[in-house]
Order: sequence, then C-alpha cells, then structure tokens
Amino acid sequence: MATTAPTPSASHDLSGVTKTLDLLAPRWNVWVLMTLSSQTLRYAEIKPRLPWLADGQLHPRLRHLTSAGVVERTEYAPRHVTYGLTSRGAALMPVLATIASWGDTYLEKDMVANKATGEMEAERIPPAQNIDDALALIVPRHATPILWSLQARGSTTANSLATEAMPGYGLTAVYKPLERLAADGLITASGSGDYQLSASGRALSPVFQAISAWAAAPADTDTRRPRGQGLAPSQNRSGPWVTTPSRRPTPAAPAAPAVRAAGPALTTTSPNGPAWKAGDLFSHQIPARPVSPTGGPRR
Repeated sequence: MATTAPTPSASHDLSGVTKTLDLLAPRWNVWVLMTLSSQTLRYAEIKPRLPWLADGQLHPRLRHLTSAGVVERTEYAPRHVTYGLTSRGAALMPVLATIASWGDTYLEKDMVANKATGEMEAERIPPAQNIDDALALIVPRHATPILWSLQARGSTTANSLATEAMPGYGLTAVYKPLERLAADGLITASGSGDYQLSASGRALSPVFQAISAWAAAPADTDTRRPRGQGLAPSQNRSGPWVTTPSRRPTPAAPAAPAVRAAGPALTTTSPNGPAWKAGDLFSHQIPARPVSPTGGPRR
C-alpha cells in the first residue's frame, strides 16, 4: 500500500491535539481545572477540595495552567490571591465532558455491591478519574499519531504506520506502541497483518474532534471568563477526526451516583456542555495512583 503524506492542515490539527493532551495529561491538572470551573477560589479554598495532592503539588500545577492561559491568577493584595478559569479554560469544560463520557462508556469498571440494595452493579467512576484514565491511553508517545493515521486510512500495515506516524524511526519501533494500543483495546490486527481501529478506537472521534476544535480556536486577548457561554467549535476544520462524521453519538454525561460516599462536594457547570453534578467529581476517594484493573484498558 502506497504511503500518502498527511496534508499540512491535518498535520497542524494533529500538532494542536498533541499539545492539548500534553497540557491535560499531567496528574491532577484535570482535577484542578474542574475544581475551578464553577467559581474563582483562593489557594486555601482549592487545597481542601483536592485533599489527595501532597503538599507542594498544587502550586506548580496552578503556575503551569496559568502560563498555559487556561487559569487566571488575580492578586488583590499580597495575601489575597484568587484563581479562576480564563475564557480559554472555560471552553475546555465541554472537551473534558466529552472525554469523561468516552471513559465512562468504554473503560472497564469493577462490579461492586450497591450500598442501598446489595445488588452487584458497575462501579461509578468520578468524571475526573475517567478523564485521567482515558488520557493515559492516548497520551503515550506515538499513540495519537497512530490512531490519527488509522482514522484517515481505515486499515493499513505496520510499515505504513511507521512511515506516516513515526517518521525518522525504523519499522521495528512501531510495534511496541501498536502492541500497547491493541492491549488497551483501541486497535485490532487482522490475519493479514493490517491494523485498524476497534469500535472503542473509532468512538474516540468526538474526543479528538472536540480537542482539535479547542486547539484551533483563537485565544482571546481578554482572558476573563465569559458568563454562560463557551467558545463555539470551528465549522471549517480539517483532518481525519474532524471531517469524518462520528460513527457513534457522544455518550451522555455520567449520571450522579444514587448513593455518594462522604467527601468534598463540588458543583461545576461547563459552558455549552453538561453540568458536573454535586459530588460527581469526588464520588469516592481516589487512590494515590490510578487503579490498574485486571486485563482492561483502564490505567
């Protein structure tokens, strides 16, 4: 199969997506953004809402997100500083909702007993954890370029993927990321040796569409968060994930659990997207590291 180089516009889309993923991927960045999504808060108000962050972990994340233009730091006095989302940060909330919906639909969940009825049911995972676990599958190096190429091609060989998604690397280098993506259930291999997206891999289309549209939207010179509205996705986009209609509608936002464990409550509202219900973000205590399930794509 002949290898066709990606168009400049598609390469630009891919670059914007990978940069956005690099912004979101570091542990707890998503939790910080979601904590600030409903109101501006002082540091002393943020810390109790993120009790799992060790001392010294919050300030670096706030600095990084502020430098990236998604969080605004306002100093009223030396000891009175608040943090809130910029308009750019507020526009990320529908993107996070889309990622959370994909994770809630496609990532494996343990079966647990319902505290009220005793019946076994799928564990309810907080949206922020679904986002972190979904990002862990698509952020590793070369994962997104490979998925991007497969979306454009439909089915292709390892050699073509190595040439297109990993230029400058030899053929053997592509097999490790391919094995990881296959183990995570995002791609499958045919008997002839060709690779293609799985059903869950194809369902990433709205995720990459949302990220690509956010990355391409012009940054506002006025970074103050607008009230009640977010940035509308661009209608004139390019790239395989944007021009290809979604094969599956975006799943509904995760429902709030009927019985919530004790913990910090948070109500956040994403502009042009579903609202995070009180307690959704912290519906149960999150371990220091993501839980690794037995034989599943949740990381």
